[in-house]
Amino acid sequence: MPDFNKTRSRRSLLGGLLQCAAALALVTAPAVSGKAHAADPVRIGEINSYTGLPAFTIPYRQGWELAVEQINAGGGVLGGRMLQVVSRDDAGKPDDAVRVANELVSSGKVDVLAGTFFSHVGLAVSDYALRTRKLFVAAEPLTDALTWEKGNRYTFRLRPSTHMQAAMLVERAAALPARRWATVAPNYEYGQSAVAVFKQLLLEKRPDVRFVAEQWPAQGKIDAGSTVQALAAAEPEAIFNVTFGPDLARFVREGTTRGLFEGISVVSLLTGEPEYLDPMKGEAPEGWIATGYPWDQIEQPAHKAFLDAYRARFNDYPRLGSVVGYTTMKSIAAAIEKAGSTDTEALVEAMKGLQVDSPFAPITFRALDHQATMGAYVGTIAVRDGKGTMTGWRYADGADYLPPDEVVMQRRPR
Repeated sequence: MPDFNKTRSRRSLLGGLLQCAAALALVTAPAVSGKAHAADPVRIGEINSYTGLPAFTIPYRQGWELAVEQINAGGGVLGGRMLQVVSRDDAGKPDDAVRVANELVSSGKVDVLAGTFFSHVGLAVSDYALRTRKLFVAAEPLTDALTWEKGNRYTFRLRPSTHMQAAMLVERAAALPARRWATVAPNYEYGQSAVAVFKQLLLEKRPDVRFVAEQWPAQGKIDAGSTVQALAAAEPEAIFNVTFGPDLARFVREGTTRGLFEGISVVSLLTGEPEYLDPMKGEAPEGWIATGYPWDQIEQPAHKAFLDAYRARFNDYPRLGSVVGYTTMKSIAAAIEKAGSTDTEALVEAMKGLQVDSPFAPITFRALDHQATMGAYVGTIAVRDGKGTMTGWRYADGADYLPPDEVVMQRRPR
């Protein structure tokens, strides 16, 4: 086992997990045969905000662990090479993410970079991937800039972007009678991108709409009282919400207490995802239109197989992060097989147009902008048996919510 950081002492190998000094850092490389040991493993450098947002990233990690175990149990890739994941925590900071990415590439000799959660962190790693010519499969960052204005040859993105998810929500938002809208979003790349594209798309469908207020709380530090007060003072008829995690719970609680949501519509990104919906329990915001993941209601065979395997492995139900982590590693393995090697340039070409089966539906990584066509579930939040759930939902295929090719080409560098 190579030494990935010369300043740290070696840790003992327990159950296929190498405990490192970095929080939650690990190496996953289950052995399935003596022959597998004879071939060098394919090394994947995985970076994420495990300490910054564990509600999403811990299920995400479990998802990619499951995928790696399945791939290795099936013989690995390239005729018997095992996948070996070296994971690092970026603490939600771009500088930390770039530092650990450099360690993974320079000392860890990884073949591929993957992961990240926050959009500004993903952009930093994407820039590093361009400078070092290393394939980066961005699992979660949603900003449109990742595949458009700041897109590059070496970066591909799995999750539906802010444009795609906003377009899904605008279909429902445009049908509401509301004309006076307000927005609330975290004041960093993701929130700014989400609000900008929602406003653009809604105004295209409803020129009569006016945006009467904007609130930009710092991510993870929302002053829910003042935010709710400012929104209420603008007297909106509808609100577009982009807050998530603990900020979302505080906003919902304070808004409910002060009556902000009475008689108005709320359209919300991500709120139907179990990692954010479940902690609110009976306080979940009923009636909100949201993207999410109704894991207990999806009957497609591919999802059922994933759900059964996940429950058997972790004795828990999956969150949206679980699906993202699982599909990220499945995509990397598929690209390696298609390329026939771990050469970066061959992998980049293999990623273009790559088709992968996901627990939701088959997806394709578009050659034009490196965006996957993974979709999202859109429905209405309700409370059942003391906990939040999604009702009236449908799966929105991501391929249906991307702008025309000529629009993408105008926004993406040549």
